[in-house]
Amino acid sequence: MLRTSAGVLHIWTSKLVSTRKTLVFINSLGTDFRIWDDVVMALGDSFNIVLHDKAGHGLSTDRPRPAKMSDFADDLDAILGHLSLSKVVVCGISVGGLIAQSLYQKRPDVIEGLILSNTGMKIGTAESWSARISAIEAGGIASIAESILERWFAPEFRERKQSEYALYRNMLVRTSSQGYLACCQAIRDADFTSDAKKIAVPVLCIGGEHDGSTPPVLVEAMARQIPASKIEMIKGAAHLPCIETPEIYSSLISTFVEAI
Repeated sequence: MLRTSAGVLHIWTSKLVSTRKTLVFINSLGTDFRIWDDVVMALGDSFNIVLHDKAGHGLSTDRPRPAKMSDFADDLDAILGHLSLSKVVVCGISVGGLIAQSLYQKRPDVIEGLILSNTGMKIGTAESWSARISAIEAGGIASIAESILERWFAPEFRERKQSEYALYRNMLVRTSSQGYLACCQAIRDADFTSDAKKIAVPVLCIGGEHDGSTPPVLVEAMARQIPASKIEMIKGAAHLPCIETPEIYSSLISTFVEAI
């Protein structure tokens, strides 16, 4: 646990070994760090692993509204300082990718590489996020859960792994509404379009063929703007390939990080 100006953040780390590179993972909206379980299993013997639940998610304290993307980046910066970490590779999925970009703006000196997964320089529109905020304020997260989950997971996953699908629905609807809404506000107002071309570290952009939240065209547009980037599109996956195709996802990460 770490106490920051926003409250208490929940952190998990593997045993930190000085000779290994360190991977820092940032979750998507409406999830906690259990989405990385299979990735940690695959990569934990080769890399240091740091997971954290951003404010308002998992066991972390809600962030007061309104919130900015830089607030979440400040929390992550505090975690890296608390753990005395520098020259890390940050992997952010969805809003986690926006937080990673915000952290790079603030602290490029601590980042050795970026994995921007199922994300973009800007996600959605102000109108779409304001509409989601209004819907949740009126009916809670459960009222729009099915439409969110349809964008998270490919049809094959939803049909073949119904039990797992039900568990991730639980994860979503049990997220703190206040924490979720603060994050929605931060996403609505975040735009890193003018900053992408300034990223000067190696970047791996990952997308999912069936991603309904951050479609392939969004990931491709981001990759074109980042000078030292490469892009990988995972066939058959949607918004959360760390859950749907963890073997492929982990292999892409390992190959990228080892090449840095």
